[in-house]
Amino acid sequence: MVGRIPVMDVTPLVDLGRQPAKATVGEPFPVTASVFREGHDKLGAEVVLTGPDGVRRAPVRMTKHAEVPDLYEAWVTPDVGGAWTFEVHAWSDPVATWQHAAGLKVPAGVDVELMFTEAGLLLDRVLASIDPAHPGAVLAKKILTGASKAAADTKRPPAARLAALESPEVTEVLAAHPLRELLTVEGPYPAYADRAKALFSSWYEFFPRSEGAKKNAKTGQVTSGTFKTAAKRLDAVAAMGFDVIYLPPIHPIGEVNRKGPNNTLDPGPDDPGSPWAIGSKDGGHDAIHPDLGTFADFDAFVARANELGLEVALDLALQAAPDHPWVTSHPEWFTTRADGTIAYAENPPKKYQDIYPVNFDNDPSGICQEVLRIVRLWMSHGVRVFRVDNPHTKPVAFWEWLLTEVRRTDSDVLFLAEAFTRPAMMRGLGAIGFHQSYTYFTWRNAKWELEEYLKELSHKTDHLMRPNFFVNTPDILHAYLQYGGPAAFKIRAAIAATGSPSWGVYAGFELFEHVAVKPGSEEYLDSEKYQIRIRDWAGAEADGRTLAPYLTRLNEIRRAHPALQRLRNVAIHYSDDENILVFSKQEGEDTVIVVVNVDPHATRETMVHLDLPALGMHDNDSFVVHDEITGEDWTWAQHNYVRLDPHHEPAHILSVRRTR
Repeated sequence: MVGRIPVMDVTPLVDLGRQPAKATVGEPFPVTASVFREGHDKLGAEVVLTGPDGVRRAPVRMTKHAEVPDLYEAWVTPDVGGAWTFEVHAWSDPVATWQHAAGLKVPAGVDVELMFTEAGLLLDRVLASIDPAHPGAVLAKKILTGASKAAADTKRPPAARLAALESPEVTEVLAAHPLRELLTVEGPYPAYADRAKALFSSWYEFFPRSEGAKKNAKTGQVTSGTFKTAAKRLDAVAAMGFDVIYLPPIHPIGEVNRKGPNNTLDPGPDDPGSPWAIGSKDGGHDAIHPDLGTFADFDAFVARANELGLEVALDLALQAAPDHPWVTSHPEWFTTRADGTIAYAENPPKKYQDIYPVNFDNDPSGICQEVLRIVRLWMSHGVRVFRVDNPHTKPVAFWEWLLTEVRRTDSDVLFLAEAFTRPAMMRGLGAIGFHQSYTYFTWRNAKWELEEYLKELSHKTDHLMRPNFFVNTPDILHAYLQYGGPAAFKIRAAIAATGSPSWGVYAGFELFEHVAVKPGSEEYLDSEKYQIRIRDWAGAEADGRTLAPYLTRLNEIRRAHPALQRLRNVAIHYSDDENILVFSKQEGEDTVIVVVNVDPHATRETMVHLDLPALGMHDNDSFVVHDEITGEDWTWAQHNYVRLDPHHEPAHILSVRRTR
């Protein structure tokens, strides 16, 4: 039922409050509601957070939206991880009602003494409501007592008496100790605060079998890398400032229908196959490919990563090769076609003859328990982050169950949804518990597309899903990178690293790998999904043919600026050029302005127009900005000239040093 003071359209709500809204420890999130009442009396509203410990935090006063009538908003911040709730409290505000009436009547000489008599009665009520144990109670009572005496002093002019009641000191005390009549409470509504890495992280993906692999100069035979050799690459990854190292599946690879180079169906005897074709005579999801090493080797790899400040993210791909142990022990877990064969995976026109999808409807209980067992096995070996392959091809209810079970005992374990699919599914997966989500960022390259997408992710779906901007993946080499040259790689990295709190890079990006298997395809030529790729990291560094220093600088900037570690603080600004993207992010005193030329082929000159009120400034303010990439300083104002040469430096990442 509607309360005495109506409170409607509360946000953030996920699935009508059946699922918790996304929150992160230390990250403010907005609560809004339509609050109104009959007549002309004033009202007040606030948000009350209750922590996982059941203790209510201090109320946060809501303020009216500048443009939307009757919309109130407050930003609240969870200070510990776990399950939170929030309530919206609304009330009739007799003090504000009096202030409004007195401001009109007293100057006009209408009901002057009556207004001051009512003021005295209201102040008496506020004085009686102040808890003596409240910090500042003595001073508050002293201020109100003095104001009450001044209001009652008929020897003073009415304007002076009113001024005493409207002083900043009195106003502050009245705001801290509001009188609440007809109190209405809506809620509680759920929110869940995850650890900081659920929001802010920098991912690097590599295939362990490629790191440290060797090719025999005489025979051409390639020897797989191992966890021991791959561990040597971790120092370079950490040095670039990444804090998550993501590994594609590390399990035994099927031999039946194994794929050859470039997804061909005629592999040679030494072709390693796709890691996503999981399972062979050597085991399934709970085993390690013999070429990579043992569980002891994996444990050592995880330990070394942790020493360097890296968390290991493991791929969770719930599918099986035709020779996976499940196919024999649990044939009911798959779909049998009319001809008696098991259906392999298809995403027309793509065919994956080396992969059998799991049918979750045939034995849901058995499959659920097996997957939970596998997840907990890898958790016991130090894995606290999982990148989930194609979660949109499995039942959402299954993921809700699995993530709830893991969160119940290990709330620090994070899951990233690799779901390039319909918006409803992507948002649904975020709603039921996935901590991060792949996005459409790879396909958003024009200025207008990026503007709309940044606004959507930061202000429209932020309560449902947290984005992770991967600049490339083993599956996706966008035409922008194929034909944009090295400038395209810098542009995409700069936007990803500053536009989203979490971003990711697949190995080879820093070497400008850009050749597709054929025109019109987003598949890499000689894709690492089907063969081992040996990269000359040292040679590229010696010759300067690497983007690693730029990626390093981007991650340094991210760590130095809290504004870049938040999602909900994006503001879009304007330029006169359709290829110059301008946005800002602000957290407390930290303000970062990003200006990027999204045209990798041409220098662009234009005027940039900043929405200074969105930055907490006045339209006539000027201020010093520091370019975090080049180290240069400039004085900026509302309107600024920029020239960005993509072949030299396509982006300004500007921190605001001071106003003038």
